[in-house]
Amino acid sequence: MAPQPVSETPSEDLESGINQLATVGRLLDNPELARVYVYVCYYGPVTRPQIKTALEIPKTTVYDHVGTLDALGIVTLEGDRPIDVTAAAVRITSDGIVVTPTILHAVALQEVDEEISYFVERHGVGKLAAAVRQAGLHYAGQITQRMAADPLAISTGEAISIIHALKPAIVVGREYDPYFSVIFPEIADDIEFETEIDVTAPLPDDDS
Repeated sequence: MAPQPVSETPSEDLESGINQLATVGRLLDNPELARVYVYVCYYGPVTRPQIKTALEIPKTTVYDHVGTLDALGIVTLEGDRPIDVTAAAVRITSDGIVVTPTILHAVALQEVDEEISYFVERHGVGKLAAAVRQAGLHYAGQITQRMAADPLAISTGEAISIIHALKPAIVVGREYDPYFSVIFPEIADDIEFETEIDVTAPLPDDDS
């Protein structure tokens, strides 16, 4: 029997996929970098002074992070004084792994939420991503906060705390993440909140 032809992934597709995996890995490992990326992705175009003021991080840090994101190829810099920064939404879906801006927002929240920071310290980023999924199920009315404990293999108290802490990522992701339904197939439209929540971009005036 003649050998069957081997199906190959085009080299450019393989290169692009690996590069995106590496980029997402950098963001998952650096919550502050992820925070800058998510802000730009959701609210861009924004200027670096706006990022500095809105996220309350030093000017040099903003410039460093925007430079890193530019080198990674996931932000675009346009204009001249002030320079507008925009970002494309990333999406990784492979073998049950799903990463979109909503997941990266959850990772970024470690910078401002001690509950999430402590959760990641104890359980890791993978468990946090799984908790995002459970939070979506809760806010879609599919499960209670307590019911999230078993699939996450954590205590009931931890489940209640992390589901509540992840609410901002779900709220803003529903509005701005173009791949929100990838994380929550069949329930994305059911996710709602008891009170109206303002997800308007915090866009302060430019300063130097």
